[in-house]
Amino acid sequence: MIKTAITNIGDPFILLHDGTYYMYATSAPDGFLYFKSDNLIDWENCGYAYKGGKYGEKDYWAPEVYERSGKFYMIFTARWKEKHSLRIFVAVSDSPEGPFVDYTDGPLFDFGYAAIDATLFKDDDGKDYLYFVRDCSEQIIDGVHTSSIYVCEISEDLRTLLGEPTMISIPDAAWEKEISSEWRWNEGPCVLKHNGKYILNYSVNCYDSLYYSVGASESVSPKGPFIKYENNPILRYKEGEFSGPGHNSFFYDKSGRLLTAFHIHTHYDKPSGNRRACIAKVVFDDKDKLIIDL
Repeated sequence: MIKTAITNIGDPFILLHDGTYYMYATSAPDGFLYFKSDNLIDWENCGYAYKGGKYGEKDYWAPEVYERSGKFYMIFTARWKEKHSLRIFVAVSDSPEGPFVDYTDGPLFDFGYAAIDATLFKDDDGKDYLYFVRDCSEQIIDGVHTSSIYVCEISEDLRTLLGEPTMISIPDAAWEKEISSEWRWNEGPCVLKHNGKYILNYSVNCYDSLYYSVGASESVSPKGPFIKYENNPILRYKEGEFSGPGHNSFFYDKSGRLLTAFHIHTHYDKPSGNRRACIAKVVFDDKDKLIIDL
């Protein structure tokens, strides 16, 4: 595992473009910083890739950047000025370095509830899927504040959701209920396809907790149903070494190795929003189950 020197961030996402790695993360109160590296070890803070739009007011979280037909699209969370509620937004640029500018007139969609942590997945048939979280700040189920994960096909131009979103993951496993009886999370989704199966990683518990962890589930369809691994969590704190690992994303390095980026708490004994970016290998066991190799 590589523990980078990048701290005071969260939710890291890495894009490889023209031999350079770009990292985007929850990193500023009014937008997103980006970092560059040639080797995944030495990173340069390059300032803002996106700085405040006219629609968001604060809580700029979880940016991810994707290249489509020579353009770069940043999908992120912010608190919408109009309703003071969390929504998903999209910005666009001609360069992975930005500046990114608002792509849509307001949030990508508004179903009347707080939505965060969007991620994209393009299937082999060319269809694009958007995975996102209905946030626990505005969703209460049986008296419990609950974050759950949804999926919906999205248009190729990333402007329109096609159909109604489907709920695919909710904190229903025993280990996902251990820490709190009032707040529970399935959030921070990321998806990859391996040997015909769709593998969903997701984060559980509060981000500033020692027990923030990553679970995995799999399906034969990008829309589910997803079956959670029996050995979850696949990534959790290691006693005395690191705490609160979570909100991971997948990427391939220059040699074609599958890797994952995630954050841990900068200070093991003081879990908080001060987090450090980490990178680890992704491998599969003899039953084709995903393992984050630390």
